[in-house]
Amino acid sequence: MELKVVSKDKNSIEIEMDSDETFINPLKEKLLLNSNVDTAICRMGHPLLDKPRIFVQVKKGKPSDAIAKAVKALENDIKSFKASFEKAEKQ
Repeated sequence: MELKVVSKDKNSIEIEMDSDETFINPLKEKLLLNSNVDTAICRMGHPLLDKPRIFVQVKKGKPSDAIAKAVKALENDIKSFKASFEKAEKQ
């Protein structure tokens, strides 16, 4: 997956990514669960011409830290699902 930082300042970051809503929407949902995140918006644009973007603004801390925390939470969800699936599959 390719990423490009479109804009960045002390409290916000906007990232363009070579992905679709199957990754961006769960990331946005995890970001919004963080009390330090003020805004998390997905911008999809034209499906054939534009790459999706995510804009994150935090109340305190660094936006990159909030993104890292959200990605870690998604990773944990996937690991938990995998373990549960493997257990259910054996039964």
